[in-house]
Amino acid sequence: MKISFACLLVLCTTVICQDESIRPRYQKFISQHINAGMSATRCNAVIHERGITKTNSNECKETNTFIRATTNLVKPICSQAGEPYGTMRKSLKPFDIVVCTLKNQGARRPHCDYKGQSRTRKIAINCGQGFPVHFERDIVHFND
Repeated sequence: MKISFACLLVLCTTVICQDESIRPRYQKFISQHINAGMSATRCNAVIHERGITKTNSNECKETNTFIRATTNLVKPICSQAGEPYGTMRKSLKPFDIVVCTLKNQGARRPHCDYKGQSRTRKIAINCGQGFPVHFERDIVHFND
């Protein structure tokens, strides 16, 4: 009984540690790419509010994509709602997205100026421990 409890305790600790290591990457993914109420006209405001820039710099990102959905709809792409796509996972169904493209190349925060475009696309993401951690790209899909 004591050995079983010890094994369970080690297993739980391992799972908690894994979840803790992935949490910051998942939270960053949510901040940068999930916004159910996003519109093409709100790119500048949302990117500024969320402090989205190139990694470890004040440079404006050339492109940032927002998925118009909740985490409850995006997270399952890492399991049953997605399929392998190289080293990534591709959504089985298309999502409404807003692609924000930088108009003033080379700009630095807070002078980022974006143009938004609404699209409906399947999406490709990287997953870690069952959580979305990186938006890779949108994929044009054709109805059969």
